[in-house]
Amino acid sequence: MVLAAGRGERMRPLTDHTPKPLLTVHGKPLMQWPMDALAAGGFTSLVVNTAWLGEQIEARFGDGHAAGRSIVYSHEGRDFGEALETAGGIVRALPLLGDVFWVVAGDIHAPDFAFTQAAVERFVASGKLAHLWLVPNPAHNPQGDFGISVEGLALDDAPERLTFSTFALYRAAFFAPPLCAIAPGNPQGERAALAPLLRGAMKKAQVSAERYLGSWTDVGTPERLAALNAG
Repeated sequence: MVLAAGRGERMRPLTDHTPKPLLTVHGKPLMQWPMDALAAGGFTSLVVNTAWLGEQIEARFGDGHAAGRSIVYSHEGRDFGEALETAGGIVRALPLLGDVFWVVAGDIHAPDFAFTQAAVERFVASGKLAHLWLVPNPAHNPQGDFGISVEGLALDDAPERLTFSTFALYRAAFFAPPLCAIAPGNPQGERAALAPLLRGAMKKAQVSAERYLGSWTDVGTPERLAALNAG
């Protein structure tokens, strides 16, 4: 699943008429970088959620067949008038997803990240509900988000905290009771953040994590976008 429903308030005025995932880095839409990386790993069936100016995203990528992939859309803006936040959007799209799936944010630039079948197989064998990739803390998130235990578990409370890259593997069961109380498919369009669900699963030792040390940028401001394009 590629998350592409955010408004991108901090990117204004660039996002007043263009959804943030379609802003370009070196001539390619932000969200296409992880889409291409997923395809390179053999993952060509995609679910994309949209809200703000979502019709532009569907117009740009269509059903994906011309590029050798399959894309279906979860139009939160059209169905509910607004984005449903990360967890709410994933639960809404859950009927379109498999039992195990990747989630990536469409506004993250990590051109060297490799989506591999081996990572999926390790995750499935682990029995965990989620696996996160954490990165060194950028200047805009100096306190970090989560830590990693010596056993490879993600920790909400740790001496060293890293930043959640947004790249992760999940089981569908992560978004079901008892961790998540939203009805399957989120028919009421409930908004829900992801972090509380992750913390709840971490308390049950159901989330694993690893470090990612490659290039990674949360393209949250026009200045960061400009810096990427100048590089």
